[in-house]
Amino acid sequence: MTKTNSNTLLKSLFALCLLGMFSCGSQDTYDIVILNGTVYDGKGGDPNITDIAIKDSMIVALGEFDKAKADRVIDASGMAVSPGFIDMHTHLDPIMELNSCESHVRQGVTTSLGGPDGNSPYPLKPYMDSLQQKGIGMNVAYLVGHNTVRRNIMGLENRAPTTEELKAMEAEVDSAMKDGAFGISTGLKYLPGAFSEVDEVISLSKVASGYGGIYTSHLREEGLGLFDAVAEAIQISEKADIPVVLTHHKAIGKPMWGKSARTLAMVDSARAKGLDIKMDQYPYAASYTGISVLIPAWARAGGQEAFEKRVADPVLRDSIKNGIVFNILNDRGGSDLDRVQFAKVGWQPELEGKTLKYWCEQNDLEPSVENGADMVIKAQLNGGASCVFHAMAEEDVERIMKHPFTMIGSDGRLVEPGMGHPHPRWYGTFPRVLGRYVREKNTLELSEAIRKMTYLPAQSLNLMDRGQIIEGMKADITIFNPETVIDKATFEKPHQYSEGIEFVIVNGGVAVDQGEFKDIKSGIVLRKQ
Repeated sequence: MTKTNSNTLLKSLFALCLLGMFSCGSQDTYDIVILNGTVYDGKGGDPNITDIAIKDSMIVALGEFDKAKADRVIDASGMAVSPGFIDMHTHLDPIMELNSCESHVRQGVTTSLGGPDGNSPYPLKPYMDSLQQKGIGMNVAYLVGHNTVRRNIMGLENRAPTTEELKAMEAEVDSAMKDGAFGISTGLKYLPGAFSEVDEVISLSKVASGYGGIYTSHLREEGLGLFDAVAEAIQISEKADIPVVLTHHKAIGKPMWGKSARTLAMVDSARAKGLDIKMDQYPYAASYTGISVLIPAWARAGGQEAFEKRVADPVLRDSIKNGIVFNILNDRGGSDLDRVQFAKVGWQPELEGKTLKYWCEQNDLEPSVENGADMVIKAQLNGGASCVFHAMAEEDVERIMKHPFTMIGSDGRLVEPGMGHPHPRWYGTFPRVLGRYVREKNTLELSEAIRKMTYLPAQSLNLMDRGQIIEGMKADITIFNPETVIDKATFEKPHQYSEGIEFVIVNGGVAVDQGEFKDIKSGIVLRKQ
């Protein structure tokens, strides 16, 4: 054998040793060995009972390691071993204060995508640098928000941008993509995104597409205008040549219940034409956003001071009230004041958990839709409020969940016990899918649910080293008891951690250990390359 061939062989054997694919002797010591678990690789296939060896934050081998040396041995007998869950829609705003990310990590989430609904930090690089330096409990990635960029350049003006303004917005998107953003998000129901035309969104999406980014959208409408809104997102995908995620996909308002059958058909038709259209979804029949969503967008153009001037004008106030009545009957209001539940009310915290109907009665008003509309105006004049809107149908939730290109996204905000009256999805999204929709309702097979939480989102974000349990992947792993995993948070008592998530490993660090949270901050800020 020549010296060159000998060196080549030695290098090959060394590489195989690093990957755990070649036995390098019985003296190998691993950081963690997981024994006897029922391992789901993330791609949706049948699981296997096997062991996993972890070293230097990587999965280095699968096989039999019951006699291997390890700093930590985890016996996963009777438990499901999954790639760490990837949350496709997370409101990470409080992460500088809640950097342990406990409410998410306890759900089995090891990676979250932030900057949704058109809102993101900006500029991105210094923010992400500060976050990495501070330390975080899970991996995070960011989108650049269209609303953020538009507000930076145009404020809350209800008009199309000038040529110069559009170029300035494109430059901000370009800068964010260079900083490592994974794509662009829009919130076309919110301000100022509601004032944009599709051509503007296509232009900005083309910039993100040039860097291999994705487009996620809180659609322009999720109620009566849902079909047109889905069609708009498909148009953006085609014209900007960009993968699209219809985020927290739903059908809002009684007139639209059952109509998800049509939106899913639209997705299938677009995919058949070669467009990359996916969805994400939270497993609840209620949404969460500001009470201002019930107010027509035009009434809020220019900000709070402009809104106050309009409602002081009797003619304009009448038009605003009529728009709110329409939205209560046909959109987020669910045609019932009892379906609008206050969640965060800075000016009257005792309202948190109570409903719009309750607030009317508290003020000696008949709980009519008209009086409810007046109270919505009053709430906005007081500074607004966050609300839970019980305006969706369970049949749509399950139909959307079953679609092969639906991923799981909590739409949850980082939280800790005692912070307001949040939507229970902030604590329970992923365990709820596994407990309620897999074990109890058989809506999904367990392997398919795991695919929607791991491999599918990892592929969508082009995270090639996460989302699977195979050699060479980062050691992001969630271990749970499939017989007991369940969400505990409710709409009445939301501040409750889920049960059945026994171990969560983030980059090789054990962040949940036998059900107990460990504040080790082993997460990293991911930047798109």
